[in-house]
Amino acid sequence: MADQEQEDRTEQPSEKRLREAREKGDVPRSRDLSGAMVVLAGVAALISTGHDAMEHVRSIYRLGLSYSRDALFAGNLPGRVWFGALHEALGIFTPIAAATLLAALAAPTLLGGLNFSAEALQPKFERLDPIAGLGKIFAMRGLVELGKSLLKLALIGIALIALIRNWQPEMMQTGRGSVGAGIAQSLGLLGRAGLIFGVMLGLIGGVDALWQRFDHNRRQRMTKQELRDEHKESEGSPEMKGRIRQVQIQMSRRRMMQELPKADVVVVNPTHFAVALQYDDGRMRAPKVIAKGVDVLAMQIRQVAGSHRIPLVEAPPLARALYATTDIGREVPASLYVAVAQVLAYVYQLKQAVAHGVTPPEPPRPEVDPDLMGPYRDN
Repeated sequence: MADQEQEDRTEQPSEKRLREAREKGDVPRSRDLSGAMVVLAGVAALISTGHDAMEHVRSIYRLGLSYSRDALFAGNLPGRVWFGALHEALGIFTPIAAATLLAALAAPTLLGGLNFSAEALQPKFERLDPIAGLGKIFAMRGLVELGKSLLKLALIGIALIALIRNWQPEMMQTGRGSVGAGIAQSLGLLGRAGLIFGVMLGLIGGVDALWQRFDHNRRQRMTKQELRDEHKESEGSPEMKGRIRQVQIQMSRRRMMQELPKADVVVVNPTHFAVALQYDDGRMRAPKVIAKGVDVLAMQIRQVAGSHRIPLVEAPPLARALYATTDIGREVPASLYVAVAQVLAYVYQLKQAVAHGVTPPEPPRPEVDPDLMGPYRDN
């Protein structure tokens, strides 16, 4: 059943799926690669500090084998010898421990990066189910792990057998010379053996790292239905999107009505269209539309304009063209400059006539290219 479900997962995992897996502590990890890095770091530290390690070993031997007459009768001899030997031993193992610790911390960054998940620390008692455990053993992942273990055993065993056979004469010579020479030769053999062991483990770890990355991606794959559900969840339901759109429209209209009192003129198509224009020759290159609407919204624009004594100019073709071509907050297109200029000139003359008590001018009848009205040509 699980294999069938995995076969249905044909889609690559989404970023959300990978992020959720990471939060659960599910990231690709290779114990073989980490082990190889730790071994190689330790061997490198052992080889690079071999001379100093020899000096520390000699000091430990001196502490245990050479005493003065006064030291033999001193009451603090055991403690002094113990602390001295501990200090020398720390000098031997500190570089190795530091190198292996850094390698252990750096290894996870090569595959999956550093990651801490509190959820991964929570106990999961279903892992104690023996039946489920048997199922995992015979699953593809369990078989791969078994194959890797057998491969490691075979490769490392063959390498160690070959080393013992090739180095047998050198190993027999370690006890025939001086103590210092024997220790140096033993450390050299140990370093070379550790280096070969680390290289073999590194080769296995490199292959394992590629497999772990592939297996992690395979386990995180999604079905087409899961991908659609996640997309729907991230985008939101149609009802929610409609509600958000409605709220956005309401907020946009509210801001538009707040800007409307700044208009210089409202061009109308008596009942259907209303477009409010603002122009400041000191700050604007061309007049811009600060409000527009049709039907009910057009009526509201006319009412607000009337309450603020903003002139209404009836020019149906121009009103429809402005509504079709210009968004709120945008300047009118160059193709409507002449028509809009006629309206603004009329508004200026109208204000002058009212101020001086003379006969107002005739309203303009600006000509507009019918193609600029778009779908509103016949409104």
